[in-house]
Amino acid sequence: MQENNIIPKTNSFGLVGKVKDYFQLIKFTLSFMVVFSSVVAYLLSPNVGKFDGSGVLLLFVGGLMVTGSSNAINQILEKNTDAVMKRTAKRPVASGRLGSAEAWVFAFIIGALGVYIMSTFSEEAAWISLGSLILYAFVYTPLKKVNSIAVLVGAIPGALPCLIGWVAGFKEGGDFSWTGGWVLFAIQFLWQFPHFWAIAWVAHKDYSAAGFKLLPSDKGPTRFTAVQTVIYSTMMIPVGVLPYYYHISGMASLWILLACNLVMVMLSVLLLIRMDVASARRVMFGSYFYLMIVLLSLYADKL
Repeated sequence: MQENNIIPKTNSFGLVGKVKDYFQLIKFTLSFMVVFSSVVAYLLSPNVGKFDGSGVLLLFVGGLMVTGSSNAINQILEKNTDAVMKRTAKRPVASGRLGSAEAWVFAFIIGALGVYIMSTFSEEAAWISLGSLILYAFVYTPLKKVNSIAVLVGAIPGALPCLIGWVAGFKEGGDFSWTGGWVLFAIQFLWQFPHFWAIAWVAHKDYSAAGFKLLPSDKGPTRFTAVQTVIYSTMMIPVGVLPYYYHISGMASLWILLACNLVMVMLSVLLLIRMDVASARRVMFGSYFYLMIVLLSLYADKL
C-alpha cells in the first residue's frame, strides 16, 4: 500500500496566510513609507536631540497602525473596484480571502490603538492622526470616482504624517511651534502631485476601467497633465529653501534639495516632451528616491 504524499493543510499554514493577508490589508510597504516621513519629522523636531530609539519605535508602531487602518478601510470600500483591476484583484478583501466584517473590526482596532499611541506623545498628534485617517478613508477614497480633485484632497492626509511627527517631538516640552511641521508638510504635499500623476499615467487603463478620475484632464494622459506635473515640480524649488530659511537644517541640505528639485523638474519636462509611459515611469521612480534623499539629508544636516 503506497503512502499518501499529500501534506494536509494545518493551522500553522492558515495562520501564515492570515498574517500575509493582514499585511496586504494595511499595505505595509506604502504604510512604511508614510511612517518613515513621520519618523524623520519627529527626529527633526528641535526638542528631540540625539536619536530617540524608544520614541522612534513608539511613533513607528502608532503611525503604522493609523496608516494601516486607513488603508484597510480603503480596501473595504473599494473591494468591488479592486476586483476588476488586474493589479489589485488579489487583495484580501477583493478576492474574498477576508470578509468585510473581519476587515472592519481589524481596521477599527488598529486605528483606535494607533490614535491612542499618538496621544502618549501629545493631544495634537492624536487629533491630527485621527483627522488624517478620516480624511483619507472616508473623503478621499469615495471622491476618487467623482472628481480629480481627489488627488488634492488625498495629498493632505498624505502630507500630515510630517506634521504629526514634528508635533510629537514636543512631548518633552520646550517652546511649541508649528512652523517646522508645516514646512515639512508643504514639501511632502507638493511632492505628491508629480508622484501620483505619474502613477495614474502609468496605470491609466486600469484606473479608467475602475471608474477612477485621478488625472487633471478627464481625457486621460494629455499634455495638460504633463504641464501640471511640470508646474508642481517647479513649485517644489522655492519650498525646498524653507528648511534652511527657518533654521531647520543647514546649507548642505539646501543644495541637496535644490539638486533633487531640479531633477524632478527635468523628469517632468521630459514627460511633457515625450508624452509616453516610460517617461511617466521615470517621474514615478524618481519621486520615490526624491523623498528618501530629501528627508534623510534634512535629518543629517539638522541644526
